[in-house]
Amino acid sequence: MAASCVAASELLKNIKQISVLCPKVSYAVRAVSTTSPQCHAQLPQKARSAPQQLVGVVGLEIHAQINSSTKLFSGAPVRFSAPPNSLVSFFDASLPGTLPVLNKRCVEAAVMTGLALNCAINRKSLFDRKHYFYADLPAGYQITQQRLPIAVDGVLTYSLLGGKKRNQVMRKNVTIKQIQLEQDSGKSLHDDVRSQTLIDLNRAGVGLMELVMEPDMSCGEEAAAAVRELQLILQALGTCQGNMSEGQLRVDANVSVHRPGEPLGVRTEVKNINSIRYLARAIDYEIQRQIDVLQRGGTVQNETRAYDSKSGETLPMRDKEGLQDYRFMPEPNLPPLILYEDNASLPTGIDACQVVVVQKIKEGLPELPSVKRDRLVQTYGILPEHSFTLVNEDGLVDYFEAVLKATKKEPRKVIGWVTNELLGQLKQQDMSVCQSPISPSALAELLELQETGHISSSVAKQVFQEMWRSPGKTALLITQEQDLGLVSDTAQLHIICQKVVDSHPDEVHAIRSGNKKVLNKLMGLVQKETKGRADPVLVRAILQKKTS
Repeated sequence: MAASCVAASELLKNIKQISVLCPKVSYAVRAVSTTSPQCHAQLPQKARSAPQQLVGVVGLEIHAQINSSTKLFSGAPVRFSAPPNSLVSFFDASLPGTLPVLNKRCVEAAVMTGLALNCAINRKSLFDRKHYFYADLPAGYQITQQRLPIAVDGVLTYSLLGGKKRNQVMRKNVTIKQIQLEQDSGKSLHDDVRSQTLIDLNRAGVGLMELVMEPDMSCGEEAAAAVRELQLILQALGTCQGNMSEGQLRVDANVSVHRPGEPLGVRTEVKNINSIRYLARAIDYEIQRQIDVLQRGGTVQNETRAYDSKSGETLPMRDKEGLQDYRFMPEPNLPPLILYEDNASLPTGIDACQVVVVQKIKEGLPELPSVKRDRLVQTYGILPEHSFTLVNEDGLVDYFEAVLKATKKEPRKVIGWVTNELLGQLKQQDMSVCQSPISPSALAELLELQETGHISSSVAKQVFQEMWRSPGKTALLITQEQDLGLVSDTAQLHIICQKVVDSHPDEVHAIRSGNKKVLNKLMGLVQKETKGRADPVLVRAILQKKTS
């Protein structure tokens, strides 16, 4: 196969560049703000008195690149940002006489994803040819699963944070119509300066799972939450890395508006959105645009649109009135894909290693994000929003639980250190959890020093910063080197407190007049004198006695 890849690459070098003319067309579309967190688009003032407002209806089509070392029907490797046309087999280039060989890993990934999304797994599925003619599709057709996909009728449960403080968890469901295996196309690189298009076939033939979601959502926020939940599930399963910036997760949004109880309106399709944030903005903009069109007495066109992240608008690409006939037909070079329920159902003489057994995959399913969030809240008593933060960051749950195992500090106190101090530093320096210079055991040691009264909370944060700058030093070593231990000498604290009381007679008078909150100011001044090393319990007791 390596030889065929090299030979195909040499052949592709001789393929002539394909020139295209790209006439530029200007469109005037009114900008509408989409910064509001409200799900339902707001109507103009004159229409607010209407008994039923127009609401958005959103369905999604998601292409997830399967996490596999080779392509769906060939042995060519899969690697992002490889030199153009360096990962192309004879089959990927559609040379005559080449035949597809199905990648077992891709089938297992699709089955695992279907099980995680509560789908019915079809024990028999079929492959089809979908014909269309693009320069980056050498065969002139894509192998997909139109008639009988590998998984159908699933449900994705996702969560939103709602309420005035956005700390109430609201669970919603979206129906998964089907999951199908299919090939990816190549990539067209447009050179506007020279008016030409260059073709890179490295991506051609890479395995995809297309997940079709029914129009069960009503706004960009819901769609973004559903896609984020799906992304976390795929990453937990290991079936897709879900890196949207590298095109591993691409989203098309089908958007329409209607009045509740009436038929759905004409939909538009917003293509190839590669960011969850942009997805929410694109959908909310498109909903508002369609409402404005209908309120002005216009008609929404059935068309494909693209989202411009700079202007925050969706722009027309092409209409769907003259859609070509894809001429779906059975793939003649691939037999039906047969899956087996368990080892007992295998025909005599069949090696279990050569087939896909659904029960075996089901037994290997990991803990899914929703289950993990519920477990964190129930086991450790943390807030729901904290569980979202932990699960959303790869590796942060493991880090949090590793710290808890090594310290006696309460989980509610540890969570603040992990989500504020640690995660704040990681975000600031664009680092992942696994790149943290402070290990869970090192953070646990620091928290133990604070918990046992050896250092104050302010000093603990100071030591944390020093540990970040000097990964080789432990919390105890830094505390000793900089003499940061808690001052518990009662006589010394009495002297410092008396000095503060004598120099702030107005504050003392306010405390004696009943304003007890002023005592906190005096405590802060004592901590300033001791550089944050004074025992706060002792300081409060001494100051209360001296100001009584």
